[in-house]
Amino acid sequence: MWLAEKSSEGSIWITIAPFILMFAIFYFLLIRPQQKKQKQRGSMLNALKKGDKVITAGGLHGTISEITDDTIVLKVNDVTKLTFERSSINNVTARSTEKESGSKE
Repeated sequence: MWLAEKSSEGSIWITIAPFILMFAIFYFLLIRPQQKKQKQRGSMLNALKKGDKVITAGGLHGTISEITDDTIVLKVNDVTKLTFERSSINNVTARSTEKESGSKE
């Protein structure tokens, strides 16, 4: 009788093991890389500053002329300025240097 109980415990682990293995594979191949990408995007959005050259999610290239917590004003050319949500920034192509963003002497 004791042997019958022992074999049923073993079959439970054999039944559960593929599910645990699938979860581990999903975690390391899908969930973890996505979390890492979101963290990098958040740090990129927080590091934006005046003078950075960026590309929006719609593909518009521009330079940040004004920035607040939620919105960004992009200077597209000498006269055109467009306002976007901060979250619509897709990529930073060039970071501004401190001399460029500081006051001119």
